[in-house]
Amino acid sequence: MTGSAREVFIVAGRRTAVAPRGGAFGAIEAHALAAAPIGALLTAAGAAPDAIDGVILGNALYGGGNPARVAALAAGLAEAMPAVTVDTQCCAGLDAILAATAEIRAGEAHLVVAGGVESFSRSPLRFRRPRTADESPQGYERPPFTPWADRDPDMIPAAARLAAELEIGRGEQEAYAVESHRKALGAAAIGAEIAPLAGLARDSFTRRLEPRLCARLPALSVAAAHAVTAATDPERPGLAPIAAGRRVLERSARPAAAIVSAEIMEAFAVQAIACLRGLALDPAIVNRNGGALARGHPIGASGAILAVRLWHDLQDAPAGALGLAAIAAAGGLGTALLVERSE
Repeated sequence: MTGSAREVFIVAGRRTAVAPRGGAFGAIEAHALAAAPIGALLTAAGAAPDAIDGVILGNALYGGGNPARVAALAAGLAEAMPAVTVDTQCCAGLDAILAATAEIRAGEAHLVVAGGVESFSRSPLRFRRPRTADESPQGYERPPFTPWADRDPDMIPAAARLAAELEIGRGEQEAYAVESHRKALGAAAIGAEIAPLAGLARDSFTRRLEPRLCARLPALSVAAAHAVTAATDPERPGLAPIAAGRRVLERSARPAAAIVSAEIMEAFAVQAIACLRGLALDPAIVNRNGGALARGHPIGASGAILAVRLWHDLQDAPAGALGLAAIAAAGGLGTALLVERSE
């Protein structure tokens, strides 16, 4: 990302493929996962390593001490260059781009590498220290996202509640998931955004998905123009992108109808459907090359992947065309990025 104090431009976008836990990237540390696309990004942007003013990366599972710094050094960037890691869980990758935008607008930087990185395969095991000599270390899957145990649902129960409240049935969710995979399989141009690593140059999760396969799965029945992070009810985190999307459109004084391409996070089909409804988006312009249901959801990197997808999708759009990326995170957070195709 580069620009003046008034304008900020995304000049290139690259990512690795997304692979299952223990798959092609199973032995690769998080910093190495980030270093590969950083190198490809600099080549695409025609930027020398010493021209970069900083690196800001999102990360949720702690792939080392300040993964952004470790990744920057692994990518061969200057040792004198600062690097910052952002943790807002699923929003982290997109929030890193917002942070870079703010630095550039403030005149603190001219060219910043921003994005996200995540490795489920190499993430640390989590344990709480004993409080007394009689206790043993207690393993845990995730930290709390609110101070209230009764208002801090896991994402699957939260999605099930959303499906019940909005009356989004299993059939509609299955149809959405099948369509996401269909679009991803047909996305021949998506390879241009992927920096090959460990012999992998395509998203491993994507496959042909039939409705009969969905029936076996458990149902959920119970230029960067403007950017916003919003918050909503922690018990309904899937709705947070609606608040963020509406706010960013209000700030830009643009209607949703002006958006020609949108990348909406598909943590669950029900959450994506709810966001399409809440933002009044035409389904034909949303996740045109498939979404996370087909690609995978590497938490701290997912928002950045949306931005990379959006940047590539707008390359053939006319000047002035608008694109929107939006994502939810545990705790009721949502982040939205509105970009405009420059001349």
